[in-house]
Amino acid sequence: KTIACLAMLLDHIAGYMPRTFMNMNETLFMLGDDVINLHVIMRAIGRIAFPIFAFLITEGFEHTRDRKRYGLNLLVFALISEIPWNLVHSGTLFYYKQNVFFNLFLGYTGLCAIEYFKGNRKSMAISLVLLLITSYILKADFGVFGFGYILLLYLIKSQKILMAIISCCVLPSRLIGGMAFIPILMYNGERGFAKARWTKYAFYLFYPLHLFLIFSVRSFLL
Repeated sequence: KTIACLAMLLDHIAGYMPRTFMNMNETLFMLGDDVINLHVIMRAIGRIAFPIFAFLITEGFEHTRDRKRYGLNLLVFALISEIPWNLVHSGTLFYYKQNVFFNLFLGYTGLCAIEYFKGNRKSMAISLVLLLITSYILKADFGVFGFGYILLLYLIKSQKILMAIISCCVLPSRLIGGMAFIPILMYNGERGFAKARWTKYAFYLFYPLHLFLIFSVRSFLL
């Protein structure tokens, strides 16, 4: 989670702050005909965030003691995150797309549907299609692809090497996004240094708080 949060932070600083911040447009070196600057590097690092978060949703589904509470937490923080998400994108309380927490919630709900309807393929298919349509209508961050990607990781959850190979093929960022599986392949299924229960909510809070901070700093600079 820490790696994913830091990668997301760098990505959002590069994506939502003016290019003059930290001299992000200054050329560092050339890679063939491509200009490599701080903005490009930060955005590239950010590509590993979503695959890690998607993987963690499948892990959370497998290991949580209370699936209803887990899903409710995702939904609550999706709603909380809408305000800073809208502000950082439009400067107002309204924006036509929704934040990534909605997609994580829908993906998690899809996993619950797979588990609940595992003896009834028709009901499972109907549930997943309805969730897919909901993801499309909401225009949540990473959209229909994000929803399907979470389901894909769950279906091949026991084969991390296959996860990495497929991810390098299907992720929009290809190989760069697939590098998310370097820390995932080293994951041993146990909690890291942050073992206290409150740390889970600290990671949840990081998303809306860092968006609001970026919006505040950008507003001050502009």
